[in-house]
Amino acid sequence: MLTPLVLLIDDLRSFTDGRPAHVARTSTDGVALLGRHREHRVDELWLDHDLGGDDTIWPVVEVLEHAAFDGRPFDVGVVVIHSANPAGAAKMAQALRRWDYPVRVASGDPAVGYRHAD
Repeated sequence: MLTPLVLLIDDLRSFTDGRPAHVARTSTDGVALLGRHREHRVDELWLDHDLGGDDTIWPVVEVLEHAAFDGRPFDVGVVVIHSANPAGAAKMAQALRRWDYPVRVASGDPAVGYRHAD
């Protein structure tokens, strides 16, 4: 059985269960991460809204929107929005659903949290 391809874009949090994932901590790294997986099915794409300082997820959302506009949307099983920013999460969900991306808003999902170094 193949390991699911999971991408996580979040400045601070990681998966609490240690599941394998490709992680980006900034929007710039998130855009690059999407680019590296452009031709693959992404089983789960986990997105946080606020990425530290003035950085937000919007450059990543724009990449997804432009791809869909061009008729080549990313092949994503589910976009999980786990942001603690309710207004940002709602706006992200609205933007991505407009382009038919499957979105689940999961603010406060225990799957992502602050992990302490062992």
